[in-house]
Amino acid sequence: MSGAVGAAAARQKFPPQIPYIMASEGAERFSFYGMRNILVVYMVQYLLVSQADSKASYHYFVMANYLMPLVGGWLADRFLGRYRVILFLSFGYVLGHLVVAAVETRTGLLAGCALIAIGAGGIKPCVSAFVGDQFAPDQKHLLAKVYGLFYWMVNLGSATASILIPLLLKHYGPAVAFGVPGALMVLALVFFVAGRRRYVYVAPTGPNPDSFVKVVASALRRRASRPAGSDWLEGARAVHPAEAVDGARAVVRISGVFVMVAGFWALFDQKGASFILQAKQMNLDVGAVEFLGMRLSGFRLEPSQLNAVNPFLVLILVPLFQGVVYPGLVRLGVKVTPLGKMSLGMFLTALSFVGMAGLQAVIDGGARPHVFWQVLPILVLTMAEVMISVTGLEFAFTQAPRTMKSTIMSFWLLTSAVGNFVAAVVSQWNRFHGAAYFLFFAALMFCCAVGFVLLARRYRPVASVSG
Repeated sequence: MSGAVGAAAARQKFPPQIPYIMASEGAERFSFYGMRNILVVYMVQYLLVSQADSKASYHYFVMANYLMPLVGGWLADRFLGRYRVILFLSFGYVLGHLVVAAVETRTGLLAGCALIAIGAGGIKPCVSAFVGDQFAPDQKHLLAKVYGLFYWMVNLGSATASILIPLLLKHYGPAVAFGVPGALMVLALVFFVAGRRRYVYVAPTGPNPDSFVKVVASALRRRASRPAGSDWLEGARAVHPAEAVDGARAVVRISGVFVMVAGFWALFDQKGASFILQAKQMNLDVGAVEFLGMRLSGFRLEPSQLNAVNPFLVLILVPLFQGVVYPGLVRLGVKVTPLGKMSLGMFLTALSFVGMAGLQAVIDGGARPHVFWQVLPILVLTMAEVMISVTGLEFAFTQAPRTMKSTIMSFWLLTSAVGNFVAAVVSQWNRFHGAAYFLFFAALMFCCAVGFVLLARRYRPVASVSG
């Protein structure tokens, strides 16, 4: 009896290897956001890159980080397994940090960022899946809890790095400011390898003859021979099983809804670029305050430190929305659906940039408002993030068939790459300045929001797909 009780208790606990992965994830996210959040300031102040080109380069870097998951996930699933991909790419990741810290030139930054994008982007889809691999079938009820902790560690790493690294850049220069994230990446690698004897390893599947790409290729080759009145994918049934063809069709349907989400990422990731450049034009002084009978002297914020606001708000808003707001709306008789939440989030994103345009108009008029005014549009943008990013992952997972879940997750990440490409092109195009820059993106986002609503209305959700 005691053995059965012990086994039941073990099923309620995380596997003992989980702390190694969580510690590694927190350190890796600190390293990534630490270097990413000072990139624009470093390029403008130290490498004398123009503001337009700095913003564009930043968005190209983020874009690369969201393209690499397509490669990293493919290598892990088909050939090397998740552990080896994480391990091998981590060494290149560390080298990238070293190059950025040691070679303070535009060439050094380009080479280092390329290595970091390959490492961070390739690791990104593997770590989250590797966490799930560690749980036995009778522990699947713990997955929601562990992914909540995983998301918390991501935001903890982002928030602490956003506060600390800008100060290191100001007081100690680029070598230290980029070197510390590099040291944290080394620590992340040490944490990860330390758990190697405890991990559960899922073997790669090898080449898949019925993958999404091969089904689409077959359909395009055989489109002339498909049955009359059928859609373009039907021709693939001659060489692929029905499950693979239906799975590919589901991916196409879901991706059609996701197209407009690229607009959200074009705006959201500007919190690390145009938001920082605006903050440099604002009053960054925090005056002396009274606290518990003590008078604390004032200090000056660094523009990049405002990046800490978003992850701190995420830690508050995710449980608030999931535990209070959404259930409260349901009790009031409001139908709360994933696509409905995402639609509202799209319009809130546009609204946040209207707020940023208003602040920029005040600055353009010669005033210097306090940087804390940025917290309002950041709050609205973070609410949109909770409604779109968190909900989008849930929607993609539940709507994708079992055999296509990895594929649709890759397409979801691809929307971020496309959005950052748009932001980079607009920054380099350099036709909009001051408040007009933010208003352009607000208008673009409004059009994407309307397009998303129209596409969402045509989409017919399917019951949650297990697996």
